[in-house]
Amino acid sequence: MIRFEQAGDVWRATIERPQKANSLTAVMLNALADFATEARGQAKVFVLTGTGRVFSAGADLDDARAGLAVDPVWERLSGAIAALPCLSIAALNGTLAGGAFGMALACDLRIAVPAAKFFYPVMKLGYLPQPSDPARMSALIGPSRSKMILMGAQKIDSQTAYDFGLIDRIVALEDLETTVADLSAAALAAPDDIRSGIKAMCL
Repeated sequence: MIRFEQAGDVWRATIERPQKANSLTAVMLNALADFATEARGQAKVFVLTGTGRVFSAGADLDDARAGLAVDPVWERLSGAIAALPCLSIAALNGTLAGGAFGMALACDLRIAVPAAKFFYPVMKLGYLPQPSDPARMSALIGPSRSKMILMGAQKIDSQTAYDFGLIDRIVALEDLETTVADLSAAALAAPDDIRSGIKAMCL
């Protein structure tokens, strides 16, 4: 359900559960967290993407009812991505929802297709968001817009997400991989200390 690839210095995780809107089970989340942890010190570029029309709808419903919605594995995953010294890119092939927000917020760059929607309906569902997600979201789009998404439960489209600063580019689906390659080129060519040093200076 997740395809893990190591193509030279590019480490890629592709969520492949389109029949379930790429919803994430506990097993999938732990595998993603392990992959991101392993990539530290090895990858020069780390890419998250999905298949189908949805990047991820968040937690698998059955697993959510069993406690996944409040499981610390979400925070372990986003923390592992945020700790990467390499360039991390969320290539959002479609809609991003719920707890899946955390892994995208933890990436350095977020690019999305025009049809993508963005929502995080924890207020409606009666859960708190994962601990680091509101701070990362606020750092990108400010407190008021973060509250609109998290507390107002508003769904926004790609253009609004771009205008807010939640995503960095809107890219046609057929151009998604080319854009990832273009954004990755300088990081792949740079010495390790320069790549990690510039990233650390941008925090």
